[in-house]
Amino acid sequence: MSQVLHTPPPTATPGPPADDAAALAAQCGLTVSGARPSLPAYVRQLWARRHFITAFATAKLTAQYSQAKLGQVWQVMTPLLNAAVYYFIFGVLLGTSHGVPDFIPFLVTGVFIWTFTQSSIMAGTRAISGSLGLVRALHFPRAALPVSYALQQLQQLLFSMAALFVILLCFGVPMSASWLLAVPVLALQFTFNAGVAMVMARMGARTPDIAQLMPFLLRTWMYVSGVMWSIDKMLKNSSVPHWVEIALASNPAAVYIDLMRFALIDSFHAHQLPHHVWALAVGWALVAGVGGFIYFWKAEETYGRG
Repeated sequence: MSQVLHTPPPTATPGPPADDAAALAAQCGLTVSGARPSLPAYVRQLWARRHFITAFATAKLTAQYSQAKLGQVWQVMTPLLNAAVYYFIFGVLLGTSHGVPDFIPFLVTGVFIWTFTQSSIMAGTRAISGSLGLVRALHFPRAALPVSYALQQLQQLLFSMAALFVILLCFGVPMSASWLLAVPVLALQFTFNAGVAMVMARMGARTPDIAQLMPFLLRTWMYVSGVMWSIDKMLKNSSVPHWVEIALASNPAAVYIDLMRFALIDSFHAHQLPHHVWALAVGWALVAGVGGFIYFWKAEETYGRG
C-alpha cells in the first residue's frame, strides 16, 4: 500500500492589527483613496482648477454648434426663435401683451433670462452621469463639472445679451445708466443657477432618469415665472389668495427676470417688483449657491462609482 503524505497547508502570516495599520498609514501620510476632503480643502481644490473650469466651459460652448452650418449664430438665434413663438402664442393669440408697455423687449428679456436658468439646470442634471469617463479617469473636484456647465450657459447668454441690446434700441428703449444693474443681477443669477445645477448633478448621478423628468418640471416653472406675461398685470384684479401672489412674485426665476427688466426697460417701474426684491435675489443666490455646494460636496466620494 502506498502512503500518501499530506503536506499541511502553509499558514498565513498574520498582518499587523487594523489599529496598527491605520496608525502606520497616518504616520506615513497615507489617506483613503477617493476620500472626501474637508470643505475648506475642497474649496481650495476647486479654486485651483478655475482655469480648467473656464477652458472646459469654453470648449463645450464652441463644440455645441460645431456641426451646424450657421455655427455660433445659433447661440443668438435659438432664444430669438423661442421668443418669436411665444410672442405669436401669448402676445397675439392669447393677448397677454395688452397693458404691457414695450411688450417685445419685455418678452425677449424674459425668454433670454429664463433660458439661462433652464439650460444651466438641464446641463447640471447630466453633469456627472454624462461625463462618467472623465470622472473615472481623472482626479479633480467633481463640482467643477456642474459649475463649468453653468459658466458655459453664462457665456452663451452674453452672446444673446448683445442681440437683446440691439432689440431694445430698435424698439425705442433708450440706453441708460440702469443697464449697469444687469451685471450684479447676472452675478446673483449665476450663483443661483450653479447651486441648483450642483443639486441636480448629485441627484442625476444617483438617478439618471431625473433628466427625463426635468423638462416637464422646468416647463411648469417657466409658466408660473412671468416669462411671457406680467405677473403684476395678471394678478391685479384676480381673486387668487394673497399668499399665491407672494409666492409667484418671489420665486427665484421671476425675481431675476423682473430685476433684469427693471434694469433694461425704462417702462418697467419699481412698483412692479416684489417687496425687498434685492434681498430676495441675494437670499436665493446664497441659499442655492452655498446649500447646493455643500449638498454636492457631501457625496463627492460616490461620483463615478458603481
